[in-house]
Amino acid sequence: MGNGRSGRRDEGRPSERLRQPQPLLRRRIASGRGAMDQPNVTGDGDVPLTVRFWLMVLLTGVAAGLFGIALMLLLGTAARLAFGPGAAVDFTAAVERTTGWHRVLPLLVAGVIAGIGWFLLRRYVPGRSDTDDAVWTGDGRLGFRRSAGNSMLSVIVVGLGASLGREAAPKLMAGVCGSVLAGWAGLTTPQRRLLVACGAGAGLACVYNVPLGGALFTAEVLVGAVRLPVMLPALACSAVATVTAWIGLPSGPIYPDVPNFGFSLSALAWAVPAGVLIGLVAVVFVRLIAWISHRVPRGRLAIVAPLAAFAVLAALGLVFPQLYGNGQDIAAQAFAGTGPLWLFAALFLLKPLVTVLCLGSGASGGLFTPTLATGAALGACLGGVWSLLWPGTPVGAFAMIGAAAMIGAGMQAPLAGLALVLELTHSGFGLMVPMMVATLVATAVSRWVDGYSIYSARLAERVTPVGSGPNR
Repeated sequence: MGNGRSGRRDEGRPSERLRQPQPLLRRRIASGRGAMDQPNVTGDGDVPLTVRFWLMVLLTGVAAGLFGIALMLLLGTAARLAFGPGAAVDFTAAVERTTGWHRVLPLLVAGVIAGIGWFLLRRYVPGRSDTDDAVWTGDGRLGFRRSAGNSMLSVIVVGLGASLGREAAPKLMAGVCGSVLAGWAGLTTPQRRLLVACGAGAGLACVYNVPLGGALFTAEVLVGAVRLPVMLPALACSAVATVTAWIGLPSGPIYPDVPNFGFSLSALAWAVPAGVLIGLVAVVFVRLIAWISHRVPRGRLAIVAPLAAFAVLAALGLVFPQLYGNGQDIAAQAFAGTGPLWLFAALFLLKPLVTVLCLGSGASGGLFTPTLATGAALGACLGGVWSLLWPGTPVGAFAMIGAAAMIGAGMQAPLAGLALVLELTHSGFGLMVPMMVATLVATAVSRWVDGYSIYSARLAERVTPVGSGPNR
């Protein structure tokens, strides 16, 4: 009775909406329950999505797309100068057409450029140029001049054959744009950090034409929260950047000729043991990245270290030209299933090692595509052996599953890993369940064993004692 009388007394009264900012409709629905009972329908928290913030999101997306175009044109120019006109279309084929010193010389030139360039940049140009660190532990501020120099050096050496990813440069410059625009608009520090994260994800999205993957990268990797106040600006920024980049970059998938593989029980059964092994491989790869990142040569040794590292890569490239560049052609070959199993086994072992070698020399670059290529080669190798026991599933299907699992485990971001592989290929939906299982298992195993990612492993040494401050 008491409850009924209370209910009648409340009839007709306004029911307060607690969300901030307040929605246009101020009354709750008839049940009286709040919209925030659904966990992702939260308030904006300390990052209010104001009109000014939204304007900066759109401008950051446009800037990300334009910088993506400029940096990819620079990369393509370096590749064509080094290996001929076809290098911008089929990098490995262009490298294979060269022989002897013509194949080795571009990497030696890259070593000289990298050694001198990064030595001078780090010594004489101040400012922060690590997007991940700026978002996770900093205030979101990035130095434009240092970041621009770092980005140009990165794409030049990748174009000349260094075994590093091309996404680091557009990711960094898009983040810098967010940082600069946030300062110009007078945004708060939390707003700046979110804007930089959105920009970084948009930089990845526009050069690989993966708008959903870029948005999930922002939310899952850089912010660590897949909720509306994060996803909405992340989606907007990545979409605007991708459309802007279509002015000068292709609008199709990066891997356009991947068959539309169908579901198979063989692939589903393979996904579990393969996921366990891929998760362990991801841990080893991430630990190698962490180990080498804190042993980068200092002083004048930093000038010659890239030349030595790139010379080793050039020597290996005489036998395995697929090792040149970011690894995109390794993944393409694995997805197509063209090549002997011993080749995929060799590329799986060598690609992460030469990538770590280039990184340890002091060169800056991305790790996304080298990680993807490693997973694809491992998946093709393991899948080829599995097919001897259970025939019927193409090797390329195993390669796609392996790529998604390796990316998910390596980034500690399974949703982004799955979305990125699907968008990169515009295929694989028939393999969705095996891909989900392998990615789940690989990410869970790597998290249980260690938990670092290819990004957190590269963070600079802490400047405050462990156990103090906000990361306690």
